[in-house]
Amino acid sequence: MSKLSPEVLRECVQTILTGSKEKERKFTETIELQVGLKNYDPQKDKRFSGSVTLPNVPRPKLKVCMLGDAKHCEEASALGISVMDVEALKKLNKNKKLVKKLAKKYNVFLASESVIKQIPRLLGPGLNKAGKFPTLVTHSESLAQKIEDMKSTVKFQLKKVLCMGVAVGNVAMSERELFVNIQMAVNFLVSLLKKNWQNVRTLYLKSTMGPAQRLF
Repeated sequence: MSKLSPEVLRECVQTILTGSKEKERKFTETIELQVGLKNYDPQKDKRFSGSVTLPNVPRPKLKVCMLGDAKHCEEASALGISVMDVEALKKLNKNKKLVKKLAKKYNVFLASESVIKQIPRLLGPGLNKAGKFPTLVTHSESLAQKIEDMKSTVKFQLKKVLCMGVAVGNVAMSERELFVNIQMAVNFLVSLLKKNWQNVRTLYLKSTMGPAQRLF
C-alpha cells in the first residue's frame, strides 16, 4: 500500500509550480524527486538498480547522441539528434579525457547493433564508468519512439550513499501530469526496496532553483 498521501503530493506540486511562476527563469526548471533511505547498508545489502518509463516526458531537452551505422546516423540527423559514426569514434583514439568529455556532453547514448559491439574496443571503459553505456537500437524499432522512451525513462540506482535524485518532471507540465509521474516513480522505487516503505526515510520534491518540499 502506498504511504504517499495524494493531498500532500498535490500540495507540493502546487507550491513548486506557483513558486516557479512567481520567479520565472530563462529555462524550464526540472522537478526532481530526492530520496533518502534508511535501514540499508550499501556495503552488505544488494545494491538495486531499475528503470521505469513515466507516462509523461520529464526531460524533453535530454541530450541524446546516436553512435550509429550509416542508416541510423541518417535517421538520427533527420530527427535533429547528434550522431557519431565508427570513424568519429576511432578519432577519439581511446583518449580517456576525450571519452570523458563525450560522456559529459550528452545525457544518454544510443547505438546501432554493429557499433555497440565495438564500443569497448573503440572507447575503452569510459562510457560505462560514467554510467552512460549506450542503449541498443535495432533497425526494426522506430528511432523516434526509442528517443521518446529514453526521455521518459528514469533510473533508480543505489550507489555508496543512501540518497539519490531523479528527474520526474518539469515546471512546464500540468499538475495532473506531474502527479501521475511522481506517484509512478515513487511506487516503482518502493517496489525495488527490500522492505519497501520501511526503507524510505524521506522524500522531497525540488525544482532546479526552488526550495525542497517534503513529501514523506
